[in-house]
Amino acid sequence: MSHTRAPAVVRRVAIIAMTVALASNSARGQTTADDKAWSFSVSAYGYIVPEDRDYLQPTVTADRGRLHLEARYNYEGLDAGSAWLGYNFGGGEKLAWELTPILGGIVGGPTGIAPGFKGSLSWWKLELYAESEYLFDTGNSSDSFAYLWSELSGAPREWFRLGIAAQRTHVYKSERDVQRGLLVGASFKGVDVTGYVFNLDDAKPTFVLAAALKL
Repeated sequence: MSHTRAPAVVRRVAIIAMTVALASNSARGQTTADDKAWSFSVSAYGYIVPEDRDYLQPTVTADRGRLHLEARYNYEGLDAGSAWLGYNFGGGEKLAWELTPILGGIVGGPTGIAPGFKGSLSWWKLELYAESEYLFDTGNSSDSFAYLWSELSGAPREWFRLGIAAQRTHVYKSERDVQRGLLVGASFKGVDVTGYVFNLDDAKPTFVLAAALKL
């Protein structure tokens, strides 16, 4: 990029950033009962896998009332993308719950369709979260697989949490069908950062660093 074009590009990026910020503030100002308001989230999980390829797994979601839309990359397989449609349910006060049945299509690595769900259960300072899917691989039925990610965490402070996690994945090879580990997370100005370590008793554990932003 030439030096003459750089200022123009910077101005455009600044204008776009200001527009997104104003739109986000406007959306936050609406009541939760307004089903016409969209909410968005962006997250990225960086995997450091021993003796295998390290990779980044990004996810983008969009919700409007009951409607849930989602896109993932590197979730079902390296270089694989997936798109999801779901329906949001939720309720409770002291014991709050959320459940989103989802249906997705996967291309790029494994290819197929997958029913699944995302859900959480919160009480006091404790939260249980889980997401799962079963991929019906239409290219090779023997590669059909059940994916799982779950967390149980406690928040001794509003901005800090720690707990345990488990995952079942087909993205990289592991001697364990279900990998278990620990998590530590912190929140700051709408950004959540969480570190995970799986297979602690292995000579070379798997590390995951995640960051999430809600708009």
